[in-house]
Amino acid sequence: MSKMAVMLIAHGSPERVEDIAEFLHNIARGRPLPEWVVHEVQHRYSLIGSSPLTRITLAQAEGVARELGLPAYVGMRNWHPFIANTLKQMMDDGIDRAVAICLAPHNSCTSVGLYKQALLSERTPFPIEFVEEWHDHPLLIEAFADRLRVGWSRACSEHGSDVPVLFTAHSVPQRTIAEGDPYEAQTRQTAALVAGRVPEIGPWRFAFQSQGMLGGDWLGPTVEENITSLHEAGHTAVFVQPIGFVCDHVEILFDVDIRFRHFAADRGMKLYRAESLNDSPPFVCAVADLARNRIRALSERAAPSRLI
Repeated sequence: MSKMAVMLIAHGSPERVEDIAEFLHNIARGRPLPEWVVHEVQHRYSLIGSSPLTRITLAQAEGVARELGLPAYVGMRNWHPFIANTLKQMMDDGIDRAVAICLAPHNSCTSVGLYKQALLSERTPFPIEFVEEWHDHPLLIEAFADRLRVGWSRACSEHGSDVPVLFTAHSVPQRTIAEGDPYEAQTRQTAALVAGRVPEIGPWRFAFQSQGMLGGDWLGPTVEENITSLHEAGHTAVFVQPIGFVCDHVEILFDVDIRFRHFAADRGMKLYRAESLNDSPPFVCAVADLARNRIRALSERAAPSRLI
């Protein structure tokens, strides 16, 4: 009898500052990194205490497993539990088919493409349905919209006036977009769909955050440019919703909560942020529904054709 499972794939992140050097070595795939980069990442992790990414991803998988009544596993590209080790565990557990979902809804060769490459390089011993993108899934959009609606209303009440909304997503090198990568269009589409569910926010803006440390041309506009523009227009607050991320980690807890908040405060502005999706029931339902649909498609393809 066939045994189906779901595999959630993510970037991976260590919880301890002491593991940062090894973690960055994994990301760079052995290429040497400047010492200052290692020290800077260690500093950022020390300011937030630890990265909850792995813990949250495991909780997301537990929720999906409960929702589907199927085993759900977690495989990371750059940290434990690594994709290869997870595949071995799945095989030991008797899994013979799986749906793999990247917890990066927007397709890019810099993220989803690398996850897929890491998965396929392991010569998986059973068929895997790999989800390339799901940036416009209705339940994902509604999960973001719920966070926006609640957080923005609270911010406006606290501030005493409507607060402009700034959606963000992780930046990527400009050359990837020039080469046809769909990432920029998909992130902007997600923002537009979420904003459409919460029309009371009015006009909104979009920015790319967390540009690379080693220079080069990265996709913009930046968050700092948008905050500066809002300040010059007379605004005294901004509400940020990162729609390119589905859980808390260093790009949220440091880049948004510390760096951007300080940047805004230096200009006399208050920065508010939407709560991340994390393992919230709406997000878990979104992932489970995506998996359910792919499982159904996989089963239909595997079913023997019938004569009419």
